[in-house]
Amino acid sequence: MLNIFTLANGRLVQEEIESLEDLSRFRPIWVDLESPTVEEKRWIKQHYELSIPEDAMDDDIEESARFYEEDNGELHIRSDFLIDDDEDPRSVRVAFIVNEHNQNLRSCGVLFSIHDEDVPVFRLLRMRARRAPGLIDGAKDVLLKLFDADAEYSADTLERIYDDLEKTSQMVLSGNVTDDVARDVLGAIARQEDLNGRIRRNVMDTRRAVSFMMRSKMLNAEQFEEARQILRDIESLDSHTAFLFDKINFLMDATVGFININQNKIIKIFSVASVALLPPTLIASVYGMNFKFMPELEWEFGYGYVVALMIASALGPMLYFRKRGWLK
Repeated sequence: MLNIFTLANGRLVQEEIESLEDLSRFRPIWVDLESPTVEEKRWIKQHYELSIPEDAMDDDIEESARFYEEDNGELHIRSDFLIDDDEDPRSVRVAFIVNEHNQNLRSCGVLFSIHDEDVPVFRLLRMRARRAPGLIDGAKDVLLKLFDADAEYSADTLERIYDDLEKTSQMVLSGNVTDDVARDVLGAIARQEDLNGRIRRNVMDTRRAVSFMMRSKMLNAEQFEEARQILRDIESLDSHTAFLFDKINFLMDATVGFININQNKIIKIFSVASVALLPPTLIASVYGMNFKFMPELEWEFGYGYVVALMIASALGPMLYFRKRGWLK
């Protein structure tokens, strides 16, 4: 899918492109390619004289090669964006190219973005730019606003993790943690830990991208100050992710502790039963020996006496255990 965005009265206007002729009708500031086809890449190369690198979407590209500037002035940035999906949270690689040296481009240049699936941050920026005139003035503004929206999206996701962990804390700290509850709690904690880790990696990647833009001297004074504000917002998220890691570890330890308590209760039952049955076992063993004259046969009430003695010998330890509170 190929979409272009132009400025009209200070607002960002989206146009869907279905042919090469459509490209010649607009002078965009942002060209967005979502899972582009070979034909759409050919249109970009023919109209804008821009070749999209074959490794633009590779996940195994070296970290040091994700931010660089070509000899013709093109700036290449590859950054990851978070998708907070309840079933499958993940990061999506997006390749950005800022081109300012082409006759078919606006004087402020054009931002090209290439990605394999729709990104929530992109939808958020499009919605804001349509409602707020003057929010965006050029390609670099689009890129900065995307990173700004990415930091805000990460903050919103962290807030949701706070809410989910609060519910999990109530389950754990209620004290009634059965094995089924512990299983659900461990599953929820594992999901939140994975999402928190993805957020931490995402904001680190955004920090590197914004820092590269500042070092490349591609920003004016106002944009440079906005980039510094984005970095400050990202730094504020670090303490939150660290706190959530500590909270997750605490809940994990508490849940594992309750699991151990439940297992110890089972072991205690077997231990108490084993000790309580030792005297009856001893009596049964003595009376089961091969005497010359069996006591049970010489005494009319022998069997009843033995059974009563075994029960009494078992009740004695059980009453003692109950008095000490070991049966609770």
